[in-house]
Amino acid sequence: MILNHLLGIYDRLSEAEKKVASYILERPDDVIHYSITEFARIIGVSETTIHRLIKKMKFDGYQSFKIELTKQTSGPRSVPITAEDAFDEYVGHLRSLIDRLTNTLKKEDLQKATEWVVLSEKTIFFGVGLSAVAAEYGSLLLSLLGLPSFYYNDPHTQVIVATGLNKNDLVISVSHSGNIRDTVKSTQVAKDVGAKTIAVTAGINSPLASVADLVLYSPVARFEKHEFLRGNLGEFAVIEILFQMILKKIYTQKEEYLEDLSQVLKPKRYEGGKE
Repeated sequence: MILNHLLGIYDRLSEAEKKVASYILERPDDVIHYSITEFARIIGVSETTIHRLIKKMKFDGYQSFKIELTKQTSGPRSVPITAEDAFDEYVGHLRSLIDRLTNTLKKEDLQKATEWVVLSEKTIFFGVGLSAVAAEYGSLLLSLLGLPSFYYNDPHTQVIVATGLNKNDLVISVSHSGNIRDTVKSTQVAKDVGAKTIAVTAGINSPLASVADLVLYSPVARFEKHEFLRGNLGEFAVIEILFQMILKKIYTQKEEYLEDLSQVLKPKRYEGGKE
């Protein structure tokens, strides 16, 4: 899908290419009616810039790009006009995200990641900003299963921790764009000392994806003019699916532990099951 591909590479585009990509993401229905000369004039870039972006999306030329974009945008598209409209739009976005998970996640990669987590002496999660929240969530889920797991969101601490890892350890790095320099660096350090590395990212062929031993691709978030406003629910979904696969794999051997944990946590709840 053109729009998904653009979102996946957006953070690694030049400023001029981002202008083209942003216009396509915001107004795909308009773009299909423009010649390349008109398109370049409207957004204030050169035709060469447009050609360069189209090549990055693996199209031979502007015409073949327009034909495919027309096919993909032929259905009805809704755009929220008021704050009230945003609810329905976002619910639709969540449904779309779930549907797209089946296209981005490969079962064999999830199975390999599951094996790595179960066999590792400890699993370390790296993430900064909003991705740190998803990383912390992943670490908590593994801890619930009695698996040694920790997370770090400070880049300096990440590098220090990564340096002390070995071949028996696993690092799971979370970044929606896959383009965060600190996360890439920490992952590279962990890989260099022999630890296995997994990236959870929507960034197609991103620096993080290129560094990691294994990539679990999350679905790309919808386009936002300001990239820091993009959600990272896709990464949460990937981590949740991985957790469920690990749970199914080790449930029998961990059943007694889980029963004990349930009894420990029980006094934390009000009687009657109320939180």
